[in-house]
Amino acid sequence: MNRCIAGGSAALVMAAGVIALAPPASAGCLYGGPVISKCDGPIQPDGTWQRCIGVIGWVNSGLSSHQVPVKQCDSMGPTQTRWDFVFADPPAHIDG
Repeated sequence: MNRCIAGGSAALVMAAGVIALAPPASAGCLYGGPVISKCDGPIQPDGTWQRCIGVIGWVNSGLSSHQVPVKQCDSMGPTQTRWDFVFADPPAHIDG
């Protein structure tokens, strides 16, 4: 009986650990590729939305340098033409 309880407890702890380490839901976001992240805000009544991308920036630090994430946001929409393909891909709203 004690072995059964201990085994059940171990399985429960392992399952809870897997759930706790799972990545958060990414509704409206894409991760990876040429940018760190690409997320769209809600669609406005005029059909536009805000897209924010996370890119890597370099910071000089004395005789060295290091990387930091940089957030860039701009407006997107069906009537707006973007020539920055990294920012504009996909051309439609990102839905989760």
